[in-house]
Amino acid sequence: MRCQSEDLLAPGYTTIKIIMEKDEPLWSKIACRTLMNVVTHPFDYAKVLIQIGYEPIEPRPTTTLFGKPALGLPNIFQYVRYIKNVDGLSGCYRGLVPKLCAHTICAVAFDKSVKSIEFEDEPDSSVPIDDLEDSERDKRYVQEFFKVLIARTVGIILSHPFDVISVRMMAQFVGGETKYVTLVGSIAEIYRENGVSGFFAGIVPRLIANATTLAIVSTSTYVINKYFIQDRELRTFTSATMTFLASTVTYPFLVVSQCMAVNNCGLTAGEPPMMPIYIDWMDCWRHLSNTRQLKRGSSLLWRYYTGPQLLINGRAIVDKSRLYFKTIE
Repeated sequence: MRCQSEDLLAPGYTTIKIIMEKDEPLWSKIACRTLMNVVTHPFDYAKVLIQIGYEPIEPRPTTTLFGKPALGLPNIFQYVRYIKNVDGLSGCYRGLVPKLCAHTICAVAFDKSVKSIEFEDEPDSSVPIDDLEDSERDKRYVQEFFKVLIARTVGIILSHPFDVISVRMMAQFVGGETKYVTLVGSIAEIYRENGVSGFFAGIVPRLIANATTLAIVSTSTYVINKYFIQDRELRTFTSATMTFLASTVTYPFLVVSQCMAVNNCGLTAGEPPMMPIYIDWMDCWRHLSNTRQLKRGSSLLWRYYTGPQLLINGRAIVDKSRLYFKTIE
């Protein structure tokens, strides 16, 4: 069995991953995704904390590849080790259960939606796209684009409350709270803190990222495969390449979505001094843009601190007057 995933958004990371191999049964796709989530969750957990702006390990003076003074942040492996040292191995799996629920709901909703959406005069799906006339090929492209867009939107909307629960469970690491522990208790806590709207905190930038990524990937893949690449084997790499490029463009929306999921929710991670109280997601975007934080978490191995800093005797030093870190041995 082979798993293929397309990274658009994620509850806790920044991407949703939807398995798209149509020749496999739904249960097989869900099982594959569940296994991958269990294995990678500690790294996804660390990435979520990075995306919401939590850096518990103080930056250390270093230099860039070009010899410029900089402040280095721990890579993803060092970050996971820090979490394990604080909470133990089991603590590295905070938020896993609601994340698995979210992925399952999203996968089922996507599958059912795709199967239920039909268009008039659909081209014969059994005919290879290369054998269709240009007009029929264009029609299939447009229909498939809207079918997948609608299905993914439905999946995101239905699964987003569980994504919010997952992110808030993980964000509790910052302040050591225990407000979000069980699924039922977390649902009650979100309603008490933010009402019904709390279940959909951060959904707008997430939907924008999903639609934008899909539009870029679908359009560019179609144009490149139609006009530039004739080899059918090479065409299989086009979508993966364009997905990577598109995710780079839309990544800031995912950071904003994660921040809004925890903002003003009663957790230390979502309140001053860790995070301002934002009016809406656009206010969050403006603040992160002004502080050059829209890309945080995009690089997991070579990370550099880009916040307030001073340059003393040629060495970069953190301006601690506006931040706080936990110093570890």
